[in-house]
Amino acid sequence: MADAFATWLERGRRNFGGQPDGMRGGNQRMTGPVAVLNAGSSSIKFALYDSLGGQALLFRGQVEKIDTAPRLTVKDASGKSLRKLEWPAERDGHRCATEVILQTAIELLGGEKVSGVGHRIVHGGRLFRAPVLIDACVLEKLASLSRLAPLHQPHNLAPIRALATAAPHLSQVACFDTAFHQAQPEIAQLYALPHALTASGIRRYGFHGLSYEYVSGRLREIAPALAAGRTIVAHLGNGASLCALRAGVSQATTMGFTAADGLMMGTRCGSLDPGVMLYLLDERGMNARDLENLIYKQSGLLGVSGVSSDLRDLQASAEPSAKLAVDLFVYRVIREIGSMAAALGGVDGIVFTGGIGENDASVRQRVIEGCAWLGAQLAPGDGASERKLSAEESSVEVWVIPTDEERRIAHHARAILSELAQP
Repeated sequence: MADAFATWLERGRRNFGGQPDGMRGGNQRMTGPVAVLNAGSSSIKFALYDSLGGQALLFRGQVEKIDTAPRLTVKDASGKSLRKLEWPAERDGHRCATEVILQTAIELLGGEKVSGVGHRIVHGGRLFRAPVLIDACVLEKLASLSRLAPLHQPHNLAPIRALATAAPHLSQVACFDTAFHQAQPEIAQLYALPHALTASGIRRYGFHGLSYEYVSGRLREIAPALAAGRTIVAHLGNGASLCALRAGVSQATTMGFTAADGLMMGTRCGSLDPGVMLYLLDERGMNARDLENLIYKQSGLLGVSGVSSDLRDLQASAEPSAKLAVDLFVYRVIREIGSMAAALGGVDGIVFTGGIGENDASVRQRVIEGCAWLGAQLAPGDGASERKLSAEESSVEVWVIPTDEERRIAHHARAILSELAQP
């Protein structure tokens, strides 16, 4: 079985991504699908979109539990299951998962070559303000930013390296979660630290930018008047943040130097008095790695509840600590909406997105009730699909818009690949 699996993967290495001197040469007409990889610490989401001239989703899927019990699932645009596969965990799990995705894509595409791959990269720092074609130099710079996102960046880069080895002639494009927020006013990006530290790169970067970019663009299509005004987008999921938009441009966001700042999250603490860190160092004997583990993996919904990092589990639990965790999560969202409203000088709309924001009507209701002072009111019959949720008498429009980071990455990758394909 293991030998057959290895042979299957090797076939993928030989057949994926075209021939030498293809995309890199810059003079070949590119008409194949565009692939998107969105890698996390224990999973890789992926999607395939049609040729450079279109935007239709061909299929999407993910590999879960990469380091323990890898499992791939793939569905077409209608949600029909296309593939399911499990295999033994390997030491280099992200490389193996990428190659499984690669070979599965080959089979589902019937041998059609892809034009290139777009990747979600959490941190672009001050170096990258827009999507970029990846080469050895870019990859080295991206790796140097891993210290700014130690629990995200290395996993984002692992599939890039795997594809560079398995399909070296395949063009790859990096798209950044931080880039969308580079348009913020300088004042919104600063910490009250000595100038030398700020100049070295310690500033507020913000994250979830690809999600905010997609939602902003979608809002322009379905509610152009609102999109031209002042909007707060709540990306609520295992990772959670808010973004204040004016005419679709980021003005402020709750995440800062790292993705651990701002709102309470699944396992991340959100905003924390830095004096707490000093106390834990001095009085509890913790070191930097202990603190890293605490603020990224042991806090948030999991830490407060002691039950789970999944809001669904907490809402189904009878434990008082579970209720407390949900209450604190909602409270923090409401309080930070006030902060975003202040940054905008008022609010015309609130948009929910992300796993919790899109699917949990009770959280949406509680948040909007907490924002009654802004004039926000929900209409009866709140639903989960893309729709307007606010009552007619509400002075603030309320929407839910499912995010689609992969589609936005495909858009950026397609633009760069199209430029390369020009003679």
